Amino acid sequence: MPCDNPRPTAGGAPPPRRAENNTKMNHDALVQIDHVTFGYDRRRIVLHDITMSFPRGKVIAIMGGSGCGKTTLLRLIGGMLTPLKGNIMFDGEHINPRDREALFRLRRRVGLLFQFGALFTDLTVFDNVAFPLREHTQLPAAMLRDLVLMKLNAVGLRGAAQLKPADLSGGMARRVALARAIALDPELIMYDEPFAGLDPISLGVAANLIRELNDATGATSLVVSHDVRECFKISDYVYVMSAGRIVGHGTAAEVEASDDEEVRQFIRGEPDGPVKFHYPAKPFAQDLGLRA
Repeated sequence: MPCDNPRPTAGGAPPPRRAENNTKMNHDALVQIDHVTFGYDRRRIVLHDITMSFPRGKVIAIMGGSGCGKTTLLRLIGGMLTPLKGNIMFDGEHINPRDREALFRLRRRVGLLFQFGALFTDLTVFDNVAFPLREHTQLPAAMLRDLVLMKLNAVGLRGAAQLKPADLSGGMARRVALARAIALDPELIMYDEPFAGLDPISLGVAANLIRELNDATGATSLVVSHDVRECFKISDYVYVMSAGRIVGHGTAAEVEASDDEEVRQFIRGEPDGPVKFHYPAKPFAQDLGLRA
């Protein structure tokens, strides 16, 4: 995969193309995003001409500040949203949200860990993990039971099978949600902020689980996160996004060494830089009805 181009110099040479236009398609990848633009309306574009490739069997981190389009990207891959322009392909087939039959076949092959777990509060831990198996398979009860206990054992919670979500800590609930996400042995696992709100021990356990499950199952894992240190530790490849564009990509070492100002500001957590804290707005005095 390509690495970032250097930033323009002052010597009069034409500036290099930005990272998103320099990302080549990998036709052996499980998921390919080809020049995708998306907005909730034509005036508010969230993703601008995004091109990305996610190789089979790898852990890929998608990083960037809040509101840069990371979760929107996962929703597009899952067929929950439709691009304004461009194509998204899964295993060589176009994702078309209007083709419901094909979309449900796709989702049978994808696991999603929601940002806040999204467990069914009235079901036990066991029944939460069993839910996708009951919906998509006709397995005998004994086999279903064994599979659910295997998934719970993989995340260290077999002993909590009969508890309700209200009885769990935040980190435990996240691990139950992970067990549910892998219940059908998906080829693609998407993690939306898997480390949010976790204590340092739970965070380290969750990160190791993502890496170990990926290696054990051969799945492709997309990890959307703000946690630079953990993502760099477990990822094979990293994309950094800002304002709906790709501003950096490469291995963790390549991204860490990037001289792009937006990449540097994000990975170092610097308050001052090209990424602004305030959402674009009119001058404050004008909103208050005051003269400049």
